This record gives sequence, structure tokens and C-alpha cells, in this order.
Amino acid sequence: MPWSLFAPSLPSPLSKYSKKSKLGIACALAIATTLTGCQTTANDTATSTDNTPKSELAADKSQTLAMDMSGRHEYQLDNGLKVIIKEDHRAPVVMTQIWYRVGSADEPVDKGGISHLLEHMMFKGTTNVSSADFERLIAKFGGSNNAFTSYDYTGYYELFPANRLPLALELEADRMTNVIFDEQAFAKEHQVVMEERRQRTDDNPLAKAYESFRLLALPDSPKGESVIGPMNELESITLADLKQWYKTWYAPNNATLVIVGDVEPQQALAQVKSYFGELTPSNLPKRPAVRQQGFRGYQQVSSEQAVEVPVLLMGYNVPSLLTTDNENQAYALSLAQDVLDGGLSARLESRLIREQGLLTTVGTSYDLLDRGDGLFLVQATPREGVSLERAQKAIMAEIDKLATDPIKAEEISRAKTNTMTGLIYAQDSMAGQARMIGSLQTIGLDDRLLAELPNKLDKVTVADIKAASKKYLVNNNLTVMYIVPPNKEGNAAK
Repeated sequence: MPWSLFAPSLPSPLSKYSKKSKLGIACALAIATTLTGCQTTANDTATSTDNTPKSELAADKSQTLAMDMSGRHEYQLDNGLKVIIKEDHRAPVVMTQIWYRVGSADEPVDKGGISHLLEHMMFKGTTNVSSADFERLIAKFGGSNNAFTSYDYTGYYELFPANRLPLALELEADRMTNVIFDEQAFAKEHQVVMEERRQRTDDNPLAKAYESFRLLALPDSPKGESVIGPMNELESITLADLKQWYKTWYAPNNATLVIVGDVEPQQALAQVKSYFGELTPSNLPKRPAVRQQGFRGYQQVSSEQAVEVPVLLMGYNVPSLLTTDNENQAYALSLAQDVLDGGLSARLESRLIREQGLLTTVGTSYDLLDRGDGLFLVQATPREGVSLERAQKAIMAEIDKLATDPIKAEEISRAKTNTMTGLIYAQDSMAGQARMIGSLQTIGLDDRLLAELPNKLDKVTVADIKAASKKYLVNNNLTVMYIVPPNKEGNAAK
């Protein structure tokens, strides 16, 4: 069944590809932010590259690290389809990903989960290729394929030998316009998705708690809801609803096609034009804003769930790079998160787990590269006998120190290096490269900004981190949830 394509907070590569998102509640976060479908397995631009070998990636200065932007070419078809081709000749294969700018954040208030349900229906055949033939073609020519749905996008991909790129393009161009909406297939997939909801959320105590936590922390944002949607809304979706959703959003001018692999750019572009060039663009609706007012006052609730041990969730309302008034503050929040939780030597791990022995696990997450406002998340499990209240106070004390105590140069250097190395290692695979390009392009960011990250991060000072922490990581901007076992307080004093 679906699993997370990115882990565990899909929206941002700085969260997805670094070691930042280590939350013990990872499965719940993954389900909440990305669902991967269970299917079978105009102007040319390029920039220079840095050929630093992996053995040197642990350098102390982030300016010694660089994203590989060589062999990148960008085009726009007359019908609005954006095409980004990135050459990678290490192996004779090609990854093709098509990203539609629609996800659960765009859904009507009473149709939660419709984007993910449509993703399932996209594999049920077209007027030209049946579902069975689709799978036979993928298998016959040594390919694999899958799909994913998140708050901000829905995507489909194929991995083939490089000489089968035309097949991947033909299949996706066909699915963009010719999907069959069969009542019997819909009834089956409708039940499949509702069963996913039961297994991954309703029967998962941490996922249930996290779902209600997001609603509390993001009450005015469409990202307060889960990607899979509430059960009652899922049940209400009809075949006609799906047809209309498909007709509204699945169009070339609402898509980005990313091709990474052993291809010749001009030849690949000609093939793209032959399959996609005649498709008709649509009049697209305006997407809902993904904003959330912060500083609404301190909120704290308890959630009784069938967990073995108590769990603490904390979330501060914060902007992303796209929504901040001061980009330096967004970069500073990202580095602050790594100072707290950037490995064994980071503050929360070293001080609260190993030195003070208050926690058994702790993790944080912040999505710098997100389409809307988000959360600076902290999740922790106290040691036996340590109350959730005491754990929270200890964590908040460490967060408060970001604004008051000195931050060592080596902490900042490690945070910057961690950010860049995580992104660079993601380029090991063609899928990783395509995901970075597609996810950023689809939320409204140019993926080439990754090449600027070393310089952007190097400009962030200790004063910037202190200022951002003092502004956003404060009590009246905080939502807290105590997840406690049944019939237990979960916070007995020690």
C-alpha cells in the first residue's frame, strides 16, 4: 500500500533529503504529507558544476559544497507544459516524472482526499491503453512506475532503459487526457483508499493524534487536514466529482515534466513535443492560499491513544522561504533546527538524552522550502518516570537558549554542512534529482536556487539565528499535545 516517497515531511527537500526529519512519529508525518500510490513496479539553461568527490563532502565550510546543476535544460511548450531535462550519463536509464500542481491543499472543504483517489484512478486505463496493457508494457520493457500525492502536488513516474523514453512519454501524455472513469473500477478503488485510511490513520494511534494536532496547529490552513482526508469526506466522493477534478487540474499548463537520465536534450525535447505538443491547455482556477496566522496564544491539549508510552508533540507556527518577509529568517530557522537536532552532537540529543537522561528519543522538523506556512516541529518520548511536562520544560529551555546563549562556530558550520551534504547525496540517484527539481518547481520555486544555498547559508549569522528564534520559537506561538496511554496521566512527576 502507499508509503512516503519523501521522509517524513514531504514538502521540503531540506527536510526530505537531510537528516533533519528524524521524528519518532515518522509514519504519521509521512502519511499526513505524502501518499505514494501502490502501482507496479523555451530557453535552454545550464549552470556550472562542482566536481567535489564524496569523500570531501564533510568539509567544515559550506561554501566548499555545491549542487550539481550541470546538464540542466529548461523549456516551455506553447501549451504551457514546462519541461526540465537533466543529463545524467552514468547509466543507460531514464527517470520520467510528471508533476501536477494540485494536491490536498487545493481540495474543497467537503472533498478531502479527492486528489489521492484520483491518483488511484489514473492507473485504471485510458481509451487507448487498458490498465492491464499499461502494466504489461511497463514490465515487458524492464520499467517500473508509481505515483504520489501530497498537499501541493500529484505526480507520476516511470523508470525505463533510456531507449524507452518515448514509451514513458506516450503513456503519460495519454493519461493526461484520456483516462476512463469506469464505475466498477471506481467502486473498487474507493474502497481501497478508505481501507488505506483505516490502516494508516484510524488504526494507528500516533497517526490519529498527529492528524488532530495539525488541525489544532493549522486551523486556517488547508494543510491542517491530512492528505488522505477524513473518512466521511472520502465516502462522499462520487465518480462525477473525480471526473471534474481531473478535467479541472490535469492539463499541460498545470504540469511540469522532469526527465533525468542518459538522454540527448534536443532529441528528448523533440519526443516530448511529439506526444505533448498538441494537448490543449485549460483555464485553471486560482489555488487556495496556504497561510496560517501565528501568535494565536499558547495551546495545549491531551490526546488519549492506544500507545505504550507517552509522546510529546510541539509545533511553532513559522513561515517558509516562500511566505517569509525576510528570507534570512527562514534560513536562520533551518539552521536553528539543525543546531538543536543535527546529529549526535546536537543540543537536544547530547544534553537531554545523554547528559540529563530525560528523554529516550527526540527529533525536529522544519520545511524551509514549502509552498505555504508550516510548523517547526518537535517530538519526544520521555524516559520512564519522567513526565511530559518536565520533558517539555527541558526542551523549551534548550530552545530558549538559542535566543540567549552563545552559539558556537562549529555548531553553525555543522548545521550548514549537514544541510548541503544531505541535498548533495540525494543526487546519487536519478529519482532523487528529479524529485528535487519537480518538487521545487511545482511549489513555485526555481530548483536552481539550490546552487545558491551555500552562499545564502554562509550569510546567516548567530545574530540571525537568535533573532529568528526569539521571534518565532516562543510560547504564544506554540501548540502542544500530550499523547498518553489509556487510563494514564502520562505525566506523573519525577
